[in-house]
Amino acid sequence: MIRCIVLCCLLLVTRYAGAQNHMSGERTIDSLTQVFQTATADSVRAKASYLLSYNWAFRDPVKAKGYLAEGRRYAANSFQVAVGNFYEGILMYVTGAIDSSEAAFLRADSLLQPIDTKVALTFRSEAWHNYGVLQQVQGDEKGFADILLKHSIPLAQQAGDSTVLAKNLHDLALTFKNTSQYSKATVYILKAIAVFRAIHARNELAVAYITGAENYTLWEQFDKAKPMLDSAHALLAPFPESPLFVDYYAAESTYFNATKQYGQALQSTDRGIALAKRMNREYEEQRLQLQRFYAWFDQKNYVNAKPVLLYLLQQPGMMAQITNRLQIYKGLAETYAGLKEMPEAYKWSKIYSDLSDSVHESQLKTDIQALELKFNDAENQKQIAGLKAENDKALLTAQSNRLLTWFLASAAILLLVVALLAQLYYRNNRKLSEQKDLNHQQQLKEIAQEQQIQFGQALLQGEERERRRMAGDLHDGLGGMLAGVKLNLTELTYTSQEGELNKVIGQLDTSISELRRIARNMMPEALLKLGLEAAMKDLCESLMTEQVRIDFQSLGVERSLVQQTQVTIYRIVQELLTNAIKHAHATEILLQCSQHEGIFLITLEDNGRGFDARSAALSKGIGLMNVRSRVDYLQGKMEINSIINEGTTINIELHVAGQG
Repeated sequence: MIRCIVLCCLLLVTRYAGAQNHMSGERTIDSLTQVFQTATADSVRAKASYLLSYNWAFRDPVKAKGYLAEGRRYAANSFQVAVGNFYEGILMYVTGAIDSSEAAFLRADSLLQPIDTKVALTFRSEAWHNYGVLQQVQGDEKGFADILLKHSIPLAQQAGDSTVLAKNLHDLALTFKNTSQYSKATVYILKAIAVFRAIHARNELAVAYITGAENYTLWEQFDKAKPMLDSAHALLAPFPESPLFVDYYAAESTYFNATKQYGQALQSTDRGIALAKRMNREYEEQRLQLQRFYAWFDQKNYVNAKPVLLYLLQQPGMMAQITNRLQIYKGLAETYAGLKEMPEAYKWSKIYSDLSDSVHESQLKTDIQALELKFNDAENQKQIAGLKAENDKALLTAQSNRLLTWFLASAAILLLVVALLAQLYYRNNRKLSEQKDLNHQQQLKEIAQEQQIQFGQALLQGEERERRRMAGDLHDGLGGMLAGVKLNLTELTYTSQEGELNKVIGQLDTSISELRRIARNMMPEALLKLGLEAAMKDLCESLMTEQVRIDFQSLGVERSLVQQTQVTIYRIVQELLTNAIKHAHATEILLQCSQHEGIFLITLEDNGRGFDARSAALSKGIGLMNVRSRVDYLQGKMEINSIINEGTTINIELHVAGQG
């Protein structure tokens, strides 16, 4: 069941007068009000008015609108005029005018472009960030990631504002979390936490801890999720009415549901829902209602689970998100199936299936990965430009040396000794210039190769995630429905059409078995539950027949390997065994796998018909290409020794340290 928490909070935080602590909002408003009433300079009153508008926006939009008008009235320069549009965008978002909010943020960026100051760059970064959040609110996760990478993050870097940069890195992590790319999300979350902790940004640090807890929970790394929750609670405890407690309870209930502590999950949702209602945070209340549904559903209490989903089905905020609709439709199908109301279960299953096919979820992940690669590619292009500049400088130096040589040659008769020395100098300099050219070309080649490897890694990771998703859908969705149909048919076997029904039941058994075989092949359950060694042993046993014997030997294989690395090794072994049985027609196979620290060794020997290893190296066969791609992904090497009609030996060495 998809259990991502889709939206991040709209981080509309101004840098106009330094970071503000929302946990002490009342004191902030009182201080700003005093400044506004006592200041004599228009520029100071404009600043105070804008900040009062921001602080009142989420409490009293009417009062916030009045302070915004005051700020614009006292605006003393073009910078303050431009900033007024930024605060207008915040107010428009709070009042639900999304189109007006988008226009205001873009207008602020346009007016701030001619102003070349750090604070102007910071405001532009935040304007783009908030514009991107509005795209995310409307379901465009890819658009939000695109804006962060192309606009908000580069502007924050130009401004040298580590706080704003950290907030954008945090939100980039959210886009990866929302598309189930948890390892990538972890990298950016930890970077953001480090910055927030260094600058003592209590509010932002609490948000980052909550996001980290959700990411680790969805990644099923519960031992890392709990410390994140505890850290967030420690920061929020002195402020029990903080709006961030709503997000904390959502993350906590997700953790309790994932760890099967359903009673505690229901307590967390009750606390969060009560607080969200007091603060009129409708969408956050609906998120918590969804976690309440999971708590009931996982306990098979379908009677209590059903009304929660029917309530959420009527909420426009919840249903505006495609991912939320997928969760609710699938939840309704499975709940009605649990209640034995099969017509309703079939109806909602059909609705879920149609929507899921239209979403192309895997394409979204690939697009976001491509954006990150483009971002990294831009950094590499900067390095390439630097190297080219050095190369041009070396060429200019060589040209100057040639001119000097011609000058010395014209006086060769009088200064023969000097000319000889100049000639030697010229030759040495030319060799040095040529060597530099060769070095630069080599560096350019290495950068291009590194980009190609990164692209290949992204493709392999996308392939494995798609296999996992399809396997889960086949097993949990269609497999469950087939099993339900079988049970219903079994109850009818005592009618006059018993023979025909038994025949249909037999066909269903065959279909279920084939479905489970396909799902197991795409993402083996033993690998996910028991680890790599058990999965390879299970694979060998499943491939053995009366004609084929496989001897599997393992030594030192660690379960602590990153799951992506385990999947890659499993696919290599699976391809080698398939080739030995299907193409080499081997009857005796020896498979040895061992690990020593960061080195993983694979040896496969068979008595098959063998092949020409040199020809195979040039072959474009899919099997060996897949093996080579995965070996390259783990920075390894492969050696093939094969004799026709005598058998084949394949040795592979993989580097598994730090893979993830």
